[in-house]
Amino acid sequence: MVLPNQLTTLRIILTPVFLILFLSEDPLHKQISLAVYIIASITDWYDGWLARKYNYFTAWGKFMDPLADKILTSTAFAAFVYIEVLELWMVLIIIIRDFTMTGLRLYADHRKINFSTTYFAKTKTFIQMVFINYLLIVYTFMTVDLIYIGNENLFAVLTNNTLIYLVMLLVTLMTLYSGISYIFINRKLIKQLFSFENK
Repeated sequence: MVLPNQLTTLRIILTPVFLILFLSEDPLHKQISLAVYIIASITDWYDGWLARKYNYFTAWGKFMDPLADKILTSTAFAAFVYIEVLELWMVLIIIIRDFTMTGLRLYADHRKINFSTTYFAKTKTFIQMVFINYLLIVYTFMTVDLIYIGNENLFAVLTNNTLIYLVMLLVTLMTLYSGISYIFINRKLIKQLFSFENK
């Protein structure tokens, strides 16, 4: 297995490790979970860079790499639903949209049909990642007495329910819109994709 695929596999393995640590009652485990998530995120960038630089493209990698990304981000969103920071309905919209579009792209690649990815969709992904990292950093730092004690008011602002709700609502609407626009832009190719299968 080439190195980029090994990194993708590592990202998948690290995802449940992150979840278990983050949901732990032990502050140290929560702090370690942030490091685990950051490492997993770095593997996403690094395996893509290696694949492009050394042309390490495999059918397995094309299938698993985007899937591993969605598994990681979806798990992080779900973790914040579990601790009652995010609304379940918002996270469900994001997960359903992301996995649907990822599955559609993977199936299109299998059929040798290339779908175009919009700049808006890339922006959506970037904002999702920024928001997840924001939540992880803030809620993890709250478990570090050296950082939290004396800055309670600051953390109260950073974890304000209304603020988080509105930002998550924006992320959800962007995600939903990007999915709808993606289907609209590629509607002819999608029709071709499924008509090809029926031949």
